[in-house]
Amino acid sequence: MALLSPHLPVYVAFHIVIFALLDVAVIRAGSGGSSSLGLHLQPYDLLYYSGVRAYFGGEWGKAAELLEKSLLTKETLFKVRRQCYDECENAGTNALHRLDSEAGNLWDLWALDWVQQKAECLRFCLGKSLSPAALLPVSSDIEYEFGSRNPYNFLQVTYYKLEKLQKAASAAHTYFVANPSHLEMRNNIEKYRRMEGVTQDAFQDREEDSERHWVLYDSALHLEASADWTRAAEKWRECVNETLRQTEECRVQCDTSSQPLPRDRGEESVHGAFEKAAALSLSLLSCRQSCVTQVSTRPGRVSAHEDLLPTQLEHLHIAQFKAGDISGAVQTLRSLLLFYPTDKDNLDNLQLYSETLGGDTESLDTQPAQEIESYVRRSLQEKKLLYFGMENLDLSFTDPDLWTPEDVVPESLRENWRAEKEKMNERMDKGEQEEDVDDSGFFAGGTVPQKGVTITMDDEMMNGTNRVVLDGVMTQKECDTILQLASTAGSVGDGYRGRRSPHTPHETFEGLTVLRAAKLGQEGLVNESDAKLLHELGERARTLVHSYFRSPSGLYVSFTHLVCRSAISGDQEGRMDLSHPVHVDNCILEPETKLCWREPPAFIHRDLSAVLYLNEDFDGGELFFTDRDAKTVTARVTPSCGRLVGFSSGPVNPHGVSAVTRGKRCALALWFTKEKHYRDMERDEAEALWSGKTLEEAAQAEQETEGGATQGRSGRSQTPPSERSRGSGRSKGKRDEL
Repeated sequence: MALLSPHLPVYVAFHIVIFALLDVAVIRAGSGGSSSLGLHLQPYDLLYYSGVRAYFGGEWGKAAELLEKSLLTKETLFKVRRQCYDECENAGTNALHRLDSEAGNLWDLWALDWVQQKAECLRFCLGKSLSPAALLPVSSDIEYEFGSRNPYNFLQVTYYKLEKLQKAASAAHTYFVANPSHLEMRNNIEKYRRMEGVTQDAFQDREEDSERHWVLYDSALHLEASADWTRAAEKWRECVNETLRQTEECRVQCDTSSQPLPRDRGEESVHGAFEKAAALSLSLLSCRQSCVTQVSTRPGRVSAHEDLLPTQLEHLHIAQFKAGDISGAVQTLRSLLLFYPTDKDNLDNLQLYSETLGGDTESLDTQPAQEIESYVRRSLQEKKLLYFGMENLDLSFTDPDLWTPEDVVPESLRENWRAEKEKMNERMDKGEQEEDVDDSGFFAGGTVPQKGVTITMDDEMMNGTNRVVLDGVMTQKECDTILQLASTAGSVGDGYRGRRSPHTPHETFEGLTVLRAAKLGQEGLVNESDAKLLHELGERARTLVHSYFRSPSGLYVSFTHLVCRSAISGDQEGRMDLSHPVHVDNCILEPETKLCWREPPAFIHRDLSAVLYLNEDFDGGELFFTDRDAKTVTARVTPSCGRLVGFSSGPVNPHGVSAVTRGKRCALALWFTKEKHYRDMERDEAEALWSGKTLEEAAQAEQETEGGATQGRSGRSQTPPSERSRGSGRSKGKRDEL
């Protein structure tokens, strides 16, 4: 509603109390005369506690039912609140409109009339579905339990006990997404993957709907890396819209749930109705603002992605420009300028777009997106009220945004505000200075134990840390042997020969693992000696990198993959993408923030990486290293027979592969780990085949080596017993390549 100037001061003053009065009404919504329509939802915290009691009592069926019901009830509660918010959106607006026209001293009564009508609507609507107890706020402990997804921790053991392995695996995966450092759960997931009856479909995040904007974010980054600008622009637009939707959903929960007094303002320190109303309303506004942090924090992370929405808009306008949608780019850029109106780069881009459009005045006059304009205007008004409360009512508020303009902050608070900004900048600068520190525990410069192998490039020549290029690791005859093995295996088929590359439509992709080669040898389709050479090359590379990088502990082969990439003839003209986009092997790289998150789906157990090249009769296909911005190239390596590139797998070594524009590029990709339980079990199976052991004997030997895990006593650390004789017992590595 537009605010008319004669009533602006009193309206703004009263704005700080009306939400608090609504809040009190919502708390009491079910306390007096509830509806008889249907069954009321019970408190989800009560269901959860009951499920936990059943769990520790060994009542597995009851525990599963109650824990699942607590999750469903919480989801339903949020949906009911949303439905009631929509139904009551227009309640009392007839009274509210009179604020703009009513003269005299009745403005407070009309505002109260609006509050009462809104409260009555919410009371009736919520009372139809919720019991009085369900309307009460849950404890901070319960918020933590559900925020950290601990119900799924209990569920994975419960379903294991009930022999519902598919559901157990799903619960384990969902918990692990938000707890990526939980070692026991990570081990459980690997065991579930090897169990008979557990399919890949089980490993889906059950909470994905509430995190869909992150799925879109990652998808958009992937399309950007492939230079698919049209689809990238579409995906970024979806991402922006979904981020706005998730933020609005969070705000609705703030508006329809009870809001406590701020923690630093108890009942005894708040005097009078207006002061209490002000404290409650500021608590509500603070809750709304905190939605920015909530939506900007990925599952499993402690800190939020700074400036998430402006970052998405920046990606969007660049993608639109490169896709040829200049008018759309102008609108998005004008939207971005609402956050940072004086940013020089953005203003320069706007000038560039204007020059590109030429005389298209209609496109030049395009205004910011209405939803972004409303978002910024609403957020700024809330911040003004919150900073007013900080200055005059001694209330605390943590601003979640970096883009907040200084003039929103009262003069008396600006000194502290600037100091906090300065500290943040110092932390960011310090982080950039420490960017090249490698904490992997490896130290380049050790000996090279193989005769005839020479160091061609070291850290200094490659402008990095823990990098090396070794030549002479293979003879030409050995290279030819493995190339022939790749060709023969491709002709008989290994399950994905000749498919389109997962990274570019301009290349095909073939791969072969050690176990597959061993099986082809057993079947007489390839020479068994060639398969054994493939296996031996992995051990040869392990010995070299283990010695050169002076690993203080044991080093195990985690995965071995023979990979060939072939340029598609006639599909290379004007090609701008990469054969493999820039990435880091054991963490998820965010070039825009220069951060790398060591969590799934990254292969977080990888410690060292290596590429052993087999040929050079092709064009392109260089391995290159970059800074964490994924743009600044620091070193390039040209493939040749017997050349080994080794490097630590962490964030100091982002790397990619340039486009293969002619011929076939073949290499042996290897990853190594310090953790024995992440060694490549397929190599053990291959050795068992050659030694005459059966797969069942190999699996039994592996189980005897690992031993059985026991059930913990706390729901925070639950491990299912080892899986007796299910399947072959091997750990399958995902196909990945360098």
